Amino acid sequence: MSMSRLLRTSLAAMAVALTAGGALAQDDPTKVGFVYVGPIGDHGWTYRHDIGRQAIEAEFGDTVETSYVESVSEGPDAERVIRQLAADGHDLIFTTSFGFMNPTVKVAKQFPDVKFEHATGYKRADNVSTYLARFYEGRAIIGTMAGHMTTSNVIGYIASFPIPEVIRGINAFTLAMRKVNPDAEVKVVWVNTWYDPGKEADAAKTLIDQGADIITQHTDSPAPLQVAEERGVYAFGQASDMAAFAPKAQLTSIIDDWDAYYVERTRAVIDGSWESSDVWHGINDGMVKMAPYGDAVPADVIAAADAIQAGIVDGSLHPFAGPINDQAGEQVVAEGETISDGDLLKMDWYVEGVQGSIPK
Repeated sequence: MSMSRLLRTSLAAMAVALTAGGALAQDDPTKVGFVYVGPIGDHGWTYRHDIGRQAIEAEFGDTVETSYVESVSEGPDAERVIRQLAADGHDLIFTTSFGFMNPTVKVAKQFPDVKFEHATGYKRADNVSTYLARFYEGRAIIGTMAGHMTTSNVIGYIASFPIPEVIRGINAFTLAMRKVNPDAEVKVVWVNTWYDPGKEADAAKTLIDQGADIITQHTDSPAPLQVAEERGVYAFGQASDMAAFAPKAQLTSIIDDWDAYYVERTRAVIDGSWESSDVWHGINDGMVKMAPYGDAVPADVIAAADAIQAGIVDGSLHPFAGPINDQAGEQVVAEGETISDGDLLKMDWYVEGVQGSIPK
């Protein structure tokens, strides 16, 4: 073989190699990472986010590679995990707890080419979006049911952290409950954790001992429902359908459905249309759903709950429409007025009918 022919052959081989390399680079899967505050087996909040992750895999197959880190503490641990995912070449990272907000924004500044999506927060940037579900709409439905079904007029509410999202849920539940039963009151136990089955169970026992005949929760394990089942009272599930853990006790459950949103935002990264945004969807958009009613729910209560849901969907009912009194009994929202989204997002006060005070 002549030197010139050898050179031409070598150059052709290099071109093929470079082309193949380029094709491989183009065919690399889009990497999507998730950071979870609890274990995927919590059967609640984190479980439902992981169902959304699986929806991405089902939709895109081998063109997308997903990964997750579970049980990440809010704070320095979260920052390290988020940074590692970004450094490992993830194109899109979902951080799924309020306490991940500042770490997400901090890491996003260091990785401007990575897209970040933060659940339940309010800080955004060119490469940081926020998303939230209107869980309070579901709270209005279960509050209505509780108001009809309580006989002790004491409802127990297990709360995680005193942030607006949780306070907003307590208030929506209480307002709906007292519209059908003005004598009913809500007792709140703050457990200062998203997921701790032991603490959640203890809180449920305390509330039942204090007269609660219905338990609801803004924590992530089915432990409160299991206690309700054992003690012969009713309860509502949180984030997913928990009926399997308490088939007699669960009246219904608020279901968080992130699937469509996760698929949509992943598709936007793949096709290059992703932009920073702020989403707050509810029942009407399919992000909040209700589990089937339990056998213990009477027909008239089902009808009342369905009416609330229908009103939310068609816009004729808003859970925070006035008149609304605060905990001291003073009117803070007049009839004909509705609390704005801006004020809902920073809610830090109780409505009338909630016992106790908000921790500082």
